[in-house]
Amino acid sequence: EVTQGQWKAVMGTEPWKGKKYVKEGTHYAATYVTWEDAVAFSKYLSSKEGKTYRLPTEAEWEYACRAGTKTTWSFGNDEKELGDYAWYVDIANNYAHQVGLKKPNAFGLYDMHGNVGEWCHDYYERDYYKSSPEKDPTGPASGSSRVLRSGGQFHSAYRGRFDADFRFNLSGFRLVRELD
Repeated sequence: EVTQGQWKAVMGTEPWKGKKYVKEGTHYAATYVTWEDAVAFSKYLSSKEGKTYRLPTEAEWEYACRAGTKTTWSFGNDEKELGDYAWYVDIANNYAHQVGLKKPNAFGLYDMHGNVGEWCHDYYERDYYKSSPEKDPTGPASGSSRVLRSGGQFHSAYRGRFDADFRFNLSGFRLVRELD
């Protein structure tokens, strides 16, 4: 997840500043970030570094989260282990935590099952994946809202829809960097 320190270094702003349910610090997840903000961040970072950064598609996000597994969570089916991998409602206290404090999944990715909800590139359509291509679906070509995945702290496999300008205390993101 993109941290407050990374956000400030790239964008020079603090969308979470003075908001409710926020702890501040370099390693805390950047929150109160809209889909539009996340896209602007990726474009600015891409131009600054000369590499292509973008939001993941929902299919890419799901693949990264599952880390090659077919179990309920990337670490298995035992809910008792969830606290080792995720900040969720029972232990999170309604605010985003520092990134990378819990165990990573098998791909080495942290906070895939919790902490903040993460914006995906895709438009939201409730039943899209029932009729989409099985391999590398790209999501609907249009829509009125965008996909937010993870669960922040409420559901470890949450899939929600929000307007692109929606922001709240658990809206954040991570990026994909395309290989040259």
